[in-house]
Amino acid sequence: EVDLEERLRELDLRSDSDVPDIPPPTDSTPEILKRALSGLSARWKNWWIRGILSLAMISGFFLIIYLGSFMLMLLVLSIQVKCYHEIITIGYRVYHSYDLPWFRSLSWYFLLCVNYFFYGETVADYFATFVQRREQLQFLIRYHRFISFALYLTGFCMFVLSLVKKHYRLQFYMFAWTHVTLLITVTQSHLVIQNLFEGMIWFLVPISSVICNDITAYIFGFFFGRTPLIKLSPKKTWEGFIGGFFSTVVFGFIFSYFLAQHQYFVCPVEYNSETNRFVTECEPSELFQMEKYSVPPLLQAVLGWETVNMYPFQMHSFALSTFASLIGPFGGFFASGFKRAFKIKDFADTIPGHGGIMDRFDCQYLMATFVHVYITSFIRGPNPSKLLKQLLILQPEQQLSVYKTLKSHLVEKGILQPSLRG
Repeated sequence: EVDLEERLRELDLRSDSDVPDIPPPTDSTPEILKRALSGLSARWKNWWIRGILSLAMISGFFLIIYLGSFMLMLLVLSIQVKCYHEIITIGYRVYHSYDLPWFRSLSWYFLLCVNYFFYGETVADYFATFVQRREQLQFLIRYHRFISFALYLTGFCMFVLSLVKKHYRLQFYMFAWTHVTLLITVTQSHLVIQNLFEGMIWFLVPISSVICNDITAYIFGFFFGRTPLIKLSPKKTWEGFIGGFFSTVVFGFIFSYFLAQHQYFVCPVEYNSETNRFVTECEPSELFQMEKYSVPPLLQAVLGWETVNMYPFQMHSFALSTFASLIGPFGGFFASGFKRAFKIKDFADTIPGHGGIMDRFDCQYLMATFVHVYITSFIRGPNPSKLLKQLLILQPEQQLSVYKTLKSHLVEKGILQPSLRG
């Protein structure tokens, strides 16, 4: 018993240098690219590999946008699962020598539970009329939170039953590891989908701004970088950081202008229960209607314009682009510190020249939270369509009560005449 306590105490006092090494990822670069770039230096070879794969990913992203909102949601879910897998795998590899019971099984079970909860909430909010027509779904939605809690509680009890005396602390470490990973991946991806339902423009502009900042910061840093930016990420430079900022702001402003012209991008994504399809048709809000703005006096002398026509959303794009280029990179710095703590270069080797999926989306999750907070704080007002869907679910007597209350309210405000009969 004394020896066991001593070993556990030594485990708690381990320094970062005692963390078990993780096998380095294999080179997944296609052979055809290796042969084509064999004559280049390692620096330029990495440049071309990153560039080619970036163009391929961007092209695939545009194709998914063309396929519609549902495919974008599936993409977000797929990325979430892959990011979760990469982080959990690191934990498993670090502590695999301790043979922790049920760690991977419980990790995936908790992922299933949390996704069931969040996506069930989404179904209840946005698919109310669809649910109303199916009795089985009505039961699941009515007791959704209880079912979600029961599922989580089952996993919790399974974890407690899996505790082994000699591994208590490690098992609780990994329990916390799993839940922090869920917070980083599942919660943030749920916010991405919530942003998408507000209108595809709230999905595309933030994500594209982060991508633009990644690319332009890399280009400026590659060609002009001289001054290190942060020790956590030695390759990051002030030149790349500043160049990425200005490039992203300009890109966001121009990109927003083009998207704001099309209903497909600006209208909230809604589910049409009659056609069983997602639709993006609406009368664009004031954010997406051209307005005339006065140019500040200092800029009038430079531009020669007294007024300029633009969409109000373009003003919001400044906030989104600024966050993406100034604060978003801290998500990447956080990921760099995480990787250094576990002596790894990348989260995985899924994408040649880029690393894992998490390596490319470390900034996106932070951006998703900001956009959601920004919309709820400065943009979103009462949603008549969502409110109407909720009213349709009520019982007839409840609907009649709401009608009478609303009628009395409108009469008091003078909008309806007292003599009007319902």
